[in-house]
Parts: sequence; C-alpha cells; structure tokens
Amino acid sequence: MKKQSLVAIMLLLSVSLAQAVEPEQTGLAAFGAGLDSFMANIFGWFVDLIFFSVPLGDTSFPLIVGWLLAAAIIFTVYFGFIQFRQIKLSIDIVRGKYTDPNPAVKEEGEVSHFQALATALSGTVGLGNIAGVGAALAIGGPGATFWMIVVGLFGMASKFVECTLGVKYRTVLPSGAVSGGPMYYLSRDMAERGMGGFGKFLAVGFALMCLLGSLGGGNMFQGNQAFAVMSSTFNIPTDYSIFFGVGLAFLVGMVILGGMPSIASVTEKIVPFMALLYIGMSVVVLVANFNLIGVAFEQIFVGAFTGAGVAGGFIGALIQGLKRATFSNEAGVGSAAIAHSAVKTKEPATEGLVALLEPFIDTVIICTMTALVITISGVNTAANLQSQAVTGVDLTRAAFMETAPIFQYFLAIAVIMFAFSTMISWSYYGLKAWTYLFGEGKFTEIIFKLIFCIFVVIGTIIQFSFVIDFSDAAIFAMSIFNIIGLYFLMPIVKKEVQSFVARVKSGEIKKYK
Repeated sequence: MKKQSLVAIMLLLSVSLAQAVEPEQTGLAAFGAGLDSFMANIFGWFVDLIFFSVPLGDTSFPLIVGWLLAAAIIFTVYFGFIQFRQIKLSIDIVRGKYTDPNPAVKEEGEVSHFQALATALSGTVGLGNIAGVGAALAIGGPGATFWMIVVGLFGMASKFVECTLGVKYRTVLPSGAVSGGPMYYLSRDMAERGMGGFGKFLAVGFALMCLLGSLGGGNMFQGNQAFAVMSSTFNIPTDYSIFFGVGLAFLVGMVILGGMPSIASVTEKIVPFMALLYIGMSVVVLVANFNLIGVAFEQIFVGAFTGAGVAGGFIGALIQGLKRATFSNEAGVGSAAIAHSAVKTKEPATEGLVALLEPFIDTVIICTMTALVITISGVNTAANLQSQAVTGVDLTRAAFMETAPIFQYFLAIAVIMFAFSTMISWSYYGLKAWTYLFGEGKFTEIIFKLIFCIFVVIGTIIQFSFVIDFSDAAIFAMSIFNIIGLYFLMPIVKKEVQSFVARVKSGEIKKYK
C-alpha cells in the first residue's frame, strides 16, 4: 500500500507544481524539434520499410500487420486452438492452484505467475486501448471492433509460444535475478541447431529494436500523451510540462531502481485497479444506455462485413480492426516474453498458458469496452467527425462525457495510470535488451535507468512526430526477428505443453487448492 500511496502523492504533487510554479526557458522544445528533423532525415527509410503498405481496395494494408496476423493463425492451428482448450487450466495457474504452498520449496525466478501477468499486461494495456481504439473507429467505423476481437483471440496463441520459450531459455544470475526473452531463446536455440551466427543476428537485431522502442513508444510517447490529457482536462499550460515530467520521472525512477520485484509489486496492484476503474466507467455508460447496447452490437457486426459509411468500406473496417488489435496486444512482438521469463516456475509451459490470457484481457475486453462506449455515444458519426475533427483520446473522452461530464476526470486518472504502468514495464524490457547488448552488472543497469528517466522528462516537454513513428516502427520490427525464431521453435513448445498437460491429467503435477 505504501507504493500505491506514493503513486497518488507524486502525481498530485506534479500537477500542483505545474499549476503553481513559473516556467523557465529550457530550450528542450527546440532540441526536440531538431531531434525530430534529424531522425526524419536519417531514418525515414526505416519507418517506410517497416510500415510498407500495399493497395487493397480503396485503402492500403501494412504488411507488418499481415506478418503478425499470419503468425497468430499458424500458431493457433499448430497448437490445436490451445487458447480455447486450456483456458481453465490457464486461469487455475494464475490463481496459484498449481503453486506449492510450502515455503521451503524454492523455485528459480523472481515473481509469481500473477505478478508476471500483471507486469506484461501493464506494458500492453495502455493509451492504445483508449486513444488507439478511438482512432480505429474514427476511420474504420464500429465494424473495426469485430475484427479487433477476432485478431485478439488468434493472438493468444502467439503469446503462448513466445512466453513458454522465454522461461525455457532464460538465464538465472548468481544474484537470483533473471534475464530472459527473445534475445536468449533466439541465440541459444539457433546455436544448438548449428546456426549460431544467424541466431546471434536475430537476437541482436531484436535487442536493438527493443531498446529503441522502450525509449520511444514505451517511454516518451506515454509521458507526452499523459501530460496532454492532464493539460486539456485541468487547463494546465503546456509551458509547465517540465514539472509534470520531473515528477513522473522521479516516480518511475523510485519503482525501477528496485528491479523486477519492485516493478511486479507495483503492477500487481495498479493493473487490476486501473482496469477495474476503466471497465467500471464503461459499465456505467452501458447501463445508462442499456436500450442502445443491442443497436451497438448490430452496428459492429453489420459494419464488420459492409463497412458502410467508413473510409475504405469493408476493407477499411477490416484493416483498422487488424491494426488496432496487433498494435495493442503486441502478440508476436516478443516484449511480454521478457517479463514472463522472471516467473517462479520450473515448468516453461505454465507461463505460456498464463500469457495467453493477455490478448483476451487487453483486446477482447478492454478495447471492446472502449469501442462500445464510443459506438453507443454516437460521437463517431461521419457528420460529427467532420464537424469537430476529433479522434483518438479526444473521441474517447467525448464519448464518456456524453453520459456524464465528470467522467473526463476519471478518464484522465486512468490515462495517467495506463501510461505510468506502461513506462515501468517497458523500462524492464529496455533494461534487459541493454544488458544483453552491453553486459550484466549494477553499473550497467544504473546507466540505463538514468537514461530512461531522462527520456521521461524529454517526452513530456518536446513536440515530436517522427520520433514516435520511428519508435513504433522499432517495436514492430521486433516481431520480424522474433517470429522468424518462433517458427523454428514451435516443435519444442509443443513437446513442453504436451508433457505438462499429460502430467497434470495423470496427477503427477498436483493441484494444491
């Protein structure tokens, strides 16, 4: 509870400072503009390559989305729709029913199954669930929701594969700390197959992209959008953003200095709270507009196959749904495998089964809630979008305010919590990529954590566009390296899960609760 109180106090202090203190000229805005221009000139080709699109009907289809979707479908079929067959077993593992309650039994790892799930969820459940869904529905209409759900269900299989491997090939350091993720299973398994050079290439490529993504999309973007919501909700001048940034950086630093156990102890408390807050708001809207729920679902199903009144018609609704789902739950990207690697278990398949719940919670539940609220409110009609030019988080805020204006304040709190939780999780992802590239050690870790906190401040101050495009491209480039390896490693995962499930059924693996 102490960490929860600290979160609330620091957020209130940062807002109070922003309102009370006179700003000083820092020059960071000019630095940000120069950085943005420099990055665009040097790395514009990289963004264009990662998000290369092909014409499809009246719109275009990003090939990276197809890459992630194809993998999710292949894994679903290869593992016999495991995300549906073993859902009860997954929930039982999260609830600790297969965890030995005897304190004398020590298992390698740093966190519980629930803590690992909460940490990974905090990295995916973020502003994309609020702003991203709003943008998708503004372009693709209500029908995009249907395709979000479909892709979320398939993506559960991708999470299962990568997180099983994360535990199997992790490194447990003498201190008891754990390093794991795609960097390790890509390099180690390929070396076992006599393709060590290729495996090292995939691992280093993944780590570099993960590092860049953690500082951009997992850090600067989160802080920037959190202050933007605070500014618009509480009328805070943008000149005061530095005070918000310093307060947020201090808060992030206090958590990440404690490593994975500290991050997990915070996320296991903040993730359920922020999810319940946001879902609770959505439920209030749905109850208040109960007579419109049937109409909303009708618009979602009809729009999914007709795309009436949206950009690109049916194809537009399909593409927006696919993009939002893949961009939101990160299934196949490999980031979650880093967090799940730290779990206390000797059975890799257990954590794969836990991880498959992530896309369901992130996309099927939370993104769908956002979509229903927007659809029921009616703010995403073509006429309204053209007259008010609202999209993203502004569209979601307008939808909640249709029911009760006070919801804008609760939404601001949810946005900050979503952003904060994403930042601390991505700090861990970036740290593990950093230590893989530059070596383990306390000094090495402190350097990265200091850099990460500096980027928190920069993110809240500067106005940038290309930097975010670049970091988004880096995050999805992670999936290129990761999924190539997953195709090689599928048979290993199948052996792991078949062995585990067989021992559960035979009673060899006990159920304690």
